Amino acid sequence: MAHTLYRTRLCLHTALGTPLAGDTLFGQCCWAVREQLGEAELQRLLTGYTTGNPWLVVSDGFPQGFLPKPTLPQLFDGAPNAGDRKALKHKRWIPLDAVGKPLKSMLAEAKSDEEAYAKKPVESVQAHNTLNRITGTTGTGEFAPYTQRQIFFAQNQLIDLYLVLDESRLPIEMLRSLLQMIGIHGYGRDASIGLGKFSIDAIEPYRFASTVSPGKANAFWTLAPCAPQGLGFDADNSFWRVITRFGRHGSYHALASNPFKNPVLLAATGAIFTAAKPTDTLFIGQGLGGNGELSLSEPATVQQGYAPVVNLKWSLHD
Repeated sequence: MAHTLYRTRLCLHTALGTPLAGDTLFGQCCWAVREQLGEAELQRLLTGYTTGNPWLVVSDGFPQGFLPKPTLPQLFDGAPNAGDRKALKHKRWIPLDAVGKPLKSMLAEAKSDEEAYAKKPVESVQAHNTLNRITGTTGTGEFAPYTQRQIFFAQNQLIDLYLVLDESRLPIEMLRSLLQMIGIHGYGRDASIGLGKFSIDAIEPYRFASTVSPGKANAFWTLAPCAPQGLGFDADNSFWRVITRFGRHGSYHALASNPFKNPVLLAATGAIFTAAKPTDTLFIGQGLGGNGELSLSEPATVQQGYAPVVNLKWSLHD
């Protein structure tokens, strides 16, 4: 098992219906493999997925040159009063050139959405209509007009995506092709009506700046939602926020009578998990699902519970 970390730069061309979440994009990569390479190839890639051997781990999408601020108690920010603490809540991005600095120095360089993006993303409501083909108009029930939220970015906004890939199972150029196909057809909700379009600006091996000696990392900063349960982390010295994923199938399963997956609890992106003993790794977490655990309509369904990580030398007194 030889994994490699890559940084991929996406260029957004349309609004998004779904935030760029690593576990969602991993699911689309699996569908892309099935549609382009076949069911047998997907099953081969997923061998060992729920036993600690993923073929691919995908991060969330971040503004170019930034990582998500770690989930830590406010005392680490050193804000002296409530006004400062409120302002610091909006500074949720860490510049890449601050990674590897002592914790307090790194947190002091956090930036806001206005500073991290070319233009602050805007969420807006978009009206939709469903026409009754018999009457040629909208109506009530399933034909009633409705709205959906969309996320708008600056034109050609660049987004960083981190990929941990086992190249012994899939070459990086094939993964690039799969991502390009997803970008052409669209990522996430409402891709069929034009949302979620992107192109690949660059893809290259990457290594995070670090002052940690090899084998000496004792904590991990996550870059996607993950499932850390039962992996032996020191809960008293770890910090995370819990989210619930109410998953939904894609492709033809999206049109089935029951397109929904069973909900799962995950630790949100930006968590800090402290290890019981020092180690180095490109990802943490576990693969969820299989054997009907997540879906009755597709028993083989899996959920990415892995996350790419930044290795840290962690101390509560830093």
